[in-house]
Amino acid sequence: MQEPIFTSDTIVFGLLMLTLGFIFYTESLKTGFWPKFYKIVPGLFMAYMLPAVLTTAGLIAPEWETVNEAGEITKESTSLYFMASRYLLPAALVLMTLSIDLKAVFNLGWKALVMFLTGTLGIVIGGPIAIILISIVSPETVGGFGPDAVWRGLSTLAGSWIGGGANQTAMLEIYGYNQSEYGKMVFVDIVVANIWMAIILIGIGRSKAIDKWLRADNSAIEALKEKVSSFEQSVKRNPSLTDIMIIIAIAFGTVSVSHIGANILAPFFSDVVSGIESPTLRNTFTFLDSQFFWMISIATLIAILLSFTKAKNYEGAGASKYGSVFIYILVASIGMKIDLAAIFDNPGLIAVGLVWMTIHAVLLIIVAKIIRAPYFFLAVGSQANVGGAASAPIVAAAFHPSLATVGVLLAVFGYAIGTIAAIGCTILMRLAAVG
Repeated sequence: MQEPIFTSDTIVFGLLMLTLGFIFYTESLKTGFWPKFYKIVPGLFMAYMLPAVLTTAGLIAPEWETVNEAGEITKESTSLYFMASRYLLPAALVLMTLSIDLKAVFNLGWKALVMFLTGTLGIVIGGPIAIILISIVSPETVGGFGPDAVWRGLSTLAGSWIGGGANQTAMLEIYGYNQSEYGKMVFVDIVVANIWMAIILIGIGRSKAIDKWLRADNSAIEALKEKVSSFEQSVKRNPSLTDIMIIIAIAFGTVSVSHIGANILAPFFSDVVSGIESPTLRNTFTFLDSQFFWMISIATLIAILLSFTKAKNYEGAGASKYGSVFIYILVASIGMKIDLAAIFDNPGLIAVGLVWMTIHAVLLIIVAKIIRAPYFFLAVGSQANVGGAASAPIVAAAFHPSLATVGVLLAVFGYAIGTIAAIGCTILMRLAAVG
C-alpha cells in the first residue's frame, strides 16, 4: 500500500474519533435524512465502513511502504489496531462483563453451541467445495504444485477462520506453503472476513425481522437483557469523578494483570508445546503460546469473578458505556485495515474466499431455520469462528453489552479446536484440488 497522506498515529486516531463523533451525532438526530438512513444502516456498520473509506481515499492506511535514503524499501505501519485490540478490547470486556449474570448466560442453552459448530462445519466443507466450483471456471486459480499449491495456502485461511492467528500460523508451518506467496492469502483473509463481518453488522439492524423469518425463540436472550437492564436501573446513579476513576482503574488494572499473566503463561506453554514430539499434536496446541489468547482469557475470567462482587454496582455509574466506547474505537481501527479498491487486485483468490464464506453463511442460515435459533446465535457463532476473540465480542455487544461474554467464550473454544478442524478442512481441499 502506498504511503497515505497522514501517517502519524496521533492524527489518524483523531480522524477516527471524528468519524465516530459524526456517526453518533447524526444517529442522534430525530428529523430529516439521518433517522431514515440509520433505520437501514446500523451505526456500528458505519463505524466500520467510514474508516475503510478514509483508507481507500489514501488519507490513512494500516501499513505502507516507504523508500529510505539508501533507496531501500521499508514497511511502516500504524500501531492503533494493536493498541485497540491489546488494551481497549480487554478493558471493554471487563466493563461489559461486570454486571453479567453467569447463570443467565448458561441458560441461553444449546443453540449457541450448535450454531458455533455449524459455523465451523461450514468452513470445513466450504473450502473444498469452493475449490471444486472455482476449478470449473478457472482451474489455474486453485492449481499449483509443491509449496506453491494453492490448497496449501488456503489451509492458512481455514486456520484463521476457525481459530485465529495462532492457528493460521500453525497451518502455514504444517503444510509448508511458499511464504513469499503467503501475503496473498493474508489479503484474502482480511478482505473476505471483513466483507462478511460488514454483512453481519447490517443484519443486526434488522435482527427482529430476521428472527421473525427464522421463527426464532429469543426469549432467553431477551430475559438476560431485561435482567441486566433492570439491575442497571436499580443501581443507576449520576457518576462522580471517583466513580469514573474507579471504573477506569478496574478496567485497565485488569488489562495490566492480564498482560502480566499472558507474559508468564505464553512462554511457559510455548516451551511445553515445543516439547511435544508429534508435529500434528504440537501444532494443535500452538494457540497456547499466544499472548493474545491468554490476555483475553485472563481478562474475561477476572471480569466474571468481579461480577460476583460489589464491583458490579459500577454498572449503575455507566461501566458498560465506557466499554462500548472502547469497542467502537476497536471497530474503527479494524475498518481502517480495508482498502475497498484493493478488493479487485486478486479476483481469483477473492472469488474462492467469497464462495467459501457463502457456503459457511448458507449452512448457518439453514441450521438456524431448522432449530429456530435467533440471529444473535447465527451472528456470534459465525464471528467466533471467522473473526475470533477480536470480532465476536463486538458483534455480541452490538445486540447488548451484557452479551459480549458469550462471544468471548465461543471464540476461546474456537482457538481450542481451530487447528484440528483446519487440518480436516485441508485434507478435503487437497483431495478436491488434486482429484
